[in-house]
Amino acid sequence: MTLTYDDFVKVDIRVGRITRAEPFPEARKPAYKLWVDFGPGVGEKRSSAQITRHYTIDQLIGRQVLAVVNFPPRQIGPVLSEVLVLGLPDAEGEVVLVGPDHEVPLGGKLF
Repeated sequence: MTLTYDDFVKVDIRVGRITRAEPFPEARKPAYKLWVDFGPGVGEKRSSAQITRHYTIDQLIGRQVLAVVNFPPRQIGPVLSEVLVLGLPDAEGEVVLVGPDHEVPLGGKLF
């Protein structure tokens, strides 16, 4: 499938900062509940992520991540996930978060 640039820009990927993380024991696979602040305009959104292999809660707080902010909310067990936090699989298929390697303003849009 070929995408056009117009297709790509419909996906709103922004940078946010994880402000809170909690265990998500109700999830089928080990996961955390996340609260991510995208700054003015988008605000704070909730998500869940299967990232327990590489990250502790303490390592997540304050970390900048990329997320899709314009998907419709999705119910994941008792959590309404409002954004899709992005990551890539490592060699064992475990998620490694995607984010800027330098501090950038919250809400910045990937282009």
